[in-house]
Amino acid sequence: MNQVPPYISELTLAAPPNAVTWARRHTVDILQRWRFPNEGIEVARLLVSELATNAIQHAQPTDTSESTNLGTITLMLRPANYGIILAISDPDPRPPAPRPHDASASGGRGLILIQSMASRWGYSPTQPHPGKIVWVEVPARPSSALTEPGSGGQQTTPMFIGRVLTGLREL
Repeated sequence: MNQVPPYISELTLAAPPNAVTWARRHTVDILQRWRFPNEGIEVARLLVSELATNAIQHAQPTDTSESTNLGTITLMLRPANYGIILAISDPDPRPPAPRPHDASASGGRGLILIQSMASRWGYSPTQPHPGKIVWVEVPARPSSALTEPGSGGQQTTPMFIGRVLTGLREL
């Protein structure tokens, strides 16, 4: 019996700040090969940026004597019923936690974006090694139910928000 193996992609990266760029590029490349819809690719690109940025922060060694060891993160992509599962592992066992709202902060909004743009999300500890996997499910056809405050009711799609936020992050 011939069966096509399921599509799964896994990429382990050293964890310097530019690993976010490589995680985004890999995600876009794989999802285009899998013929994932463009709107879903844009949302996946944004969410991978958020997940990878957080994972890199948590992959840094806490012992300053190990400062030459950057740590690693692993990006996993797997099709799901109505979209794609993106998961990133890092060696920090602490669960993701939202930060208190601070309008002047330059970061700390990742979980808000994940909660609003993903169908589902969660995390689980890695075993037997310390760490965690944070995952999100990105729908193939993201809803355009997000509206921009003060836009007169015009809808702003997740794809548009993703482009703006990714563009700002790449500055």
